[in-house]
Amino acid sequence: MYRFSLIPDALAIVRLQPDVSVPAWALEPSTFCSVTRTGDELSVVCAEAQVPPGALAEPGWRAFKLHGPFPFTQVGVLVAFAAPLARDGISIFAVSTFDTDYVLVKASQIDRAVEALAAEGHTLVTAV
Repeated sequence: MYRFSLIPDALAIVRLQPDVSVPAWALEPSTFCSVTRTGDELSVVCAEAQVPPGALAEPGWRAFKLHGPFPFTQVGVLVAFAAPLARDGISIFAVSTFDTDYVLVKASQIDRAVEALAAEGHTLVTAV
């Protein structure tokens, strides 16, 4: 199974209009930031503390980092991590990078999530 760690920051998921520039606050140094633009929206995942008042945001998330890197030919990494969470009724927001995957869960469900993942054979480690 997989090793994972918990990113220390409380995170928020922010929705912006698709044609706006990436705001400076989104790129402030932190332990995690993800920016995704589609034709429908600009989504930013960043530290809750960085999000300005009035932004359309969903706060209260924490992120698990799956310890990679995982080659692009390796299949089933995300599903192996997401399936035990789904069985326990824990919603996720997934972000992938070149080397690894990050799985966000609501902070209020973090303990249940760790238990579900450990029961599946995944190992929580302290190093990010």
